[in-house]
Amino acid sequence: MGVRDVIIVGGGPGGASAARVLAKRGLDVVLYEKRQEIGAPKRCAEGVAIDDFKKLGLLPPKNCLRQEIDGSIVYAPNGKSITMDFKITAGYVLERKLFDKWLCEEAVRAGARVQAKTEITGILKENGKVCGVKGSFMNEPFEERCKVLIAADGVETKISRMVGLNTTCNPMVTDSGVQFEMVGIKMKDPKKLQIFVGNKIAPRGYVWVFPKGKDIANVGIGIIGKSDVPAITYLRRFVENSLELKNGSILEVNGGGIPVGGLLKKMTLDNFLVVGDAAHQVSPIHGGGIFEAQYAGIIAGEVVADAIKNGDTSEKALDPYNKRWWKERGDALSKVEKLREIMEKMSDDDFNFFADNLTPENLGDICSGKNMKILAKFVLKRPHLMRFAGAFI
Repeated sequence: MGVRDVIIVGGGPGGASAARVLAKRGLDVVLYEKRQEIGAPKRCAEGVAIDDFKKLGLLPPKNCLRQEIDGSIVYAPNGKSITMDFKITAGYVLERKLFDKWLCEEAVRAGARVQAKTEITGILKENGKVCGVKGSFMNEPFEERCKVLIAADGVETKISRMVGLNTTCNPMVTDSGVQFEMVGIKMKDPKKLQIFVGNKIAPRGYVWVFPKGKDIANVGIGIIGKSDVPAITYLRRFVENSLELKNGSILEVNGGGIPVGGLLKKMTLDNFLVVGDAAHQVSPIHGGGIFEAQYAGIIAGEVVADAIKNGDTSEKALDPYNKRWWKERGDALSKVEKLREIMEKMSDDDFNFFADNLTPENLGDICSGKNMKILAKFVLKRPHLMRFAGAFI
């Protein structure tokens, strides 16, 4: 076999999106996924905003959209809540096992090749630069050469380490997440996401209930990874103390690390770049990465296609990926990361104060990184948080 244009490692939203763009540009691209089934097991709360789909220019088929969402309810430690209602659909809770497969199906329909249960075990180099991979499919070894290699292999990315790009997650900005998919539960409104904050229930994080039907939901927690008490203990405690949840059954258990900071300035080397969770492209405030991975995958596909067309896949030629991503997404996510840093210092009394004073519109803007001067106004009223105000004025 000759040299492929692009090899992508990882069949999640980032890898699949890059593959689709590259294939549409007429390139020879193959995507390898180590799991035997793309999309499973899921490691995600599965929520996506409708505005994000609009930005990406695609809407999945109905079988991928498990539950329509028209708002969210955020609960403070004292039980005070802020309800954000939307007159039109705010978004969906997906069925990731179908959604990820659909994204890969679209990549294949565009001309890409996708192969599951394929482990990439090593990197081929020539003159110190990436030129291919070593791997095995169903325990049969192979080697394959390429012009560009894209790592989209998740938060534990091995490919980046093999290549020599430092994407190590700082433990202080990596959360530990655990989730139950539960059925037989009660919800006040199955079209509302529920978020619970407070240091007693989720230190430096939150508990979520994301509905997937009238009596089924993803119930999960994300907390600081370096906690003395594991996330599963906090989650079980929350479920056991909830009248709505405690009698439910657990159909599925998911878990993993969540990068909530440490955005990378450098995501490229000669003939190589990294996307998605592997590049820490996740919202620092809620830990969501479906949209971010797809957005980065699209940019990566466009930049790589141009580089191959121009016959130059050097680090310099791929650097527009860094520049574009930071301009279009990174700067906004950096602002949100500062919000997370404030939340780390907040006491339960602070959470209660904000719940008493923020409007639903205020909260929506702050969580998306918009109109942060509102946040500064309230932070200035909390003496121990005042030093953070300057970041938003």
